[in-house]
Amino acid sequence: MTEQFPFQKLDAYAVAKAMAMAVHGAKISHRELRDQAERASVSTFLQLSEGLPNDAPGMRRRYFTIARNSLCEVVAAIDLALALGAIAEGRAREVLAAAHRLRGMLIALAR
Repeated sequence: MTEQFPFQKLDAYAVAKAMAMAVHGAKISHRELRDQAERASVSTFLQLSEGLPNDAPGMRRRYFTIARNSLCEVVAAIDLALALGAIAEGRAREVLAAAHRLRGMLIALAR
C-alpha cells in the first residue's frame, strides 16, 4: 500500500493501530476477555479514524470521546486478563503503554 489518506500519517492513527495489533497478538487465553479486548481495540481505532478527517468540531469530539471510552474498555480487559493470568505480563505492558500514550492523544484531539 503506497498511497495513504492524510489521517493515516498521523501519530494517533499509528499508535491506535499498533495497540489493536498488540491486543490481537497478545493471544489472551480467556475467551470472553480476548473477544472484548479485541473488539474494543478495533472500536478505538475505527472511531479515531472516523474523527480524524472530520472537519466539524462537535463530531470530532464525539468520535474521540467514543474512542476514549473504548480505550478504557481495552485497559480494563487487559488488567483483568493480567490478574487472571490470561495474558503474559510483557504483552500486557505493551498494550497498556500504547493505551496510555493514545489516551493523551485522544484528550488533546477532543479539545
